[in-house]
Amino acid sequence: MSFKNFKVVEKMIFGRGSFVQLDEVLAAERKTADDFVVFLVDDVHQGKALEGRIPAKAQDMVIWVNVDEEPSTIQIDTLTEQVQAFNSKLPVSVVGLGGGSTMDVAKAVSLMLTNPGGSAMYQGWDLIKNPAVHHIGIPTISGTGAEASRTAVLCGPVRKLGLNSDYTVFDQIIMDSELIKGVETDQWFYTGMDCYIHCVESLQGTFLNEFSKSYAEKAMDLCRQVYLDDHIDKDDKLMMASFMGGMSIAYSQVGACHAVSYGLSYILGYHHGIGNCIAFDVLEEFYPEGVEEFRLMMKKHNITLPKNICKDLPDETIAKMVAVTKSMGPLWANVYGAGWEEKVTDEMLTALFRRI
Repeated sequence: MSFKNFKVVEKMIFGRGSFVQLDEVLAAERKTADDFVVFLVDDVHQGKALEGRIPAKAQDMVIWVNVDEEPSTIQIDTLTEQVQAFNSKLPVSVVGLGGGSTMDVAKAVSLMLTNPGGSAMYQGWDLIKNPAVHHIGIPTISGTGAEASRTAVLCGPVRKLGLNSDYTVFDQIIMDSELIKGVETDQWFYTGMDCYIHCVESLQGTFLNEFSKSYAEKAMDLCRQVYLDDHIDKDDKLMMASFMGGMSIAYSQVGACHAVSYGLSYILGYHHGIGNCIAFDVLEEFYPEGVEEFRLMMKKHNITLPKNICKDLPDETIAKMVAVTKSMGPLWANVYGAGWEEKVTDEMLTALFRRI
């Protein structure tokens, strides 16, 4: 029997105000006077206080990343070419500063700077051949677990699928809960629910083990303190829940909600967080207790989800979503185990999407 030998983030800093140590962390990577760093920053922070705190040197590159749409292979290839045109040598570090999408962009660019061809070639599991450029993740919104995961999720020419590899994992993360203050309620909820759903899927999955269970149970407890109890330290708690939720699936897998959400995101363009929420709200048959508690959280925070978005879509559009969702084999294996193909039929998925 073979056990998974997976990589985790090597170095991490946690604490309010810890963002100030980024300059010190980067100094350790700079060996010569002309060594440069690439900062990939969510453009929501452009012109805001955080912009003035980025410790960029004269030779560094700051790129404002727009993630209004889900990150795509085209976007990654364009950014990679932009960095290569800026300097003929490799940066000593790539820093992703933002939410899960921005951190995924940073992970993907750090990989594509050292691996030939377009990023669509590497959508899948363990297709990356060469180690990435040193890369750092700094979340400014919590929930996705991107800071902990071995994937960079991208929309490609055929489907939405991650660059899943040990080389994808960040070399360093900085978790400063001061950076997630002031996030709009809807976005705070949708992104945080990604973490909650990670835990539900992990705990209900066939791949469950004590490693995953330990992280998922604690992350779920923290989510309840944040979204049901409105704890005074909710920013710190959500930041740790996000990390631990990401760790909970490192030795297991996500499940039905993420599989359905991938179909929604790829075809209809919904962002990952809200896509998960829309999908989860109709998955009582898979996760009855989780969906019930999720609805309590929605009620407490006055969240209203879009309804009937798939009800009247053309059959060919539904068929495309079904194809993307059905292709998520490892996710369905976590739901049903061996022989999942017999249960995940086009008919079943079509009926599910029509309820959304």
